Amino acid sequence: MIQMDMRSVFVAMVVLSDTLGAQVPTVSVSPAEPAPGSIIRLMVATPPADDSIVSIRGMMAGEPLRFLAGDSARYHAIGGIPADASDNVTARVFVARASGRVDSLSVGVPVPKVEPSKRETTLSVDTRFTRPMDAKTQARIARENALALSIGRAAHKSAPMWTDGFRKPRESRITSQFGTGRMFNGTMASRHLGVDYQGAPGAPVYAANRGVVALVDTFFLAGRVVYIDHGGGVVTGYFHLTTPLVAKGDTVERGQRIGTVGATGRVTGPHLHWSARYGAITVNPGDLLEIPPAVYGKRE
Repeated sequence: MIQMDMRSVFVAMVVLSDTLGAQVPTVSVSPAEPAPGSIIRLMVATPPADDSIVSIRGMMAGEPLRFLAGDSARYHAIGGIPADASDNVTARVFVARASGRVDSLSVGVPVPKVEPSKRETTLSVDTRFTRPMDAKTQARIARENALALSIGRAAHKSAPMWTDGFRKPRESRITSQFGTGRMFNGTMASRHLGVDYQGAPGAPVYAANRGVVALVDTFFLAGRVVYIDHGGGVVTGYFHLTTPLVAKGDTVERGQRIGTVGATGRVTGPHLHWSARYGAITVNPGDLLEIPPAVYGKRE
């Protein structure tokens, strides 16, 4: 049985249009106030009823929610909070029953504002990192961003492929956390939307979980990249590699060596940048480490 810390769970009763007086499902969200870029867990609890459940589906922040059956008439899903969210994100869930009735659930997830000034990393860099990019380079970056986005969206087409929890891609020191601001020579240059791990060129990089390699390529910003589609809407990316050791279409296992640390792309030194998406939403990959596979993972 999954134990949840009720202090960090927000529970909402359902507003229904046609089931007045009936026992209705509830939806809970954990954590109750997720930071921008978080992965959240949603649970739908369904009271006993003669009208059996046919399916449960949902949407949040423009992305579908995949609900998997758990124990005690509970259904679980994960969702992504956009990195630029600063107020409230609404999750909508629809419980379809054998009679044709659909119970409509809606819950608002409050997202606290994060003060950027408290999360900045200041770097002194070569002026090439602060010069405006030409039109050709900007167009290339836009194409590469669109390609990464399409890989995230395609991950909704298959069920979760993993049966074990996610692991770190390296066991080395984290040098930059998700969400920190990047100050280049005193100017805010970007928001860091991944987790950086220390590593010398040639050090191993491991797959965070089972999945299919969706892309091996060389990007302008990210250098040599490997993207893994884990199914269930989840994709992980491994940037700045010296050498990828897998090919597109390969099925990789949790902990399999997929490449080596490098300094390719637009970087100031060798390291691994680990990224994640839930569909089109860039999320904190560290949150994947907290997802119990019994809640959201492949059903044997």
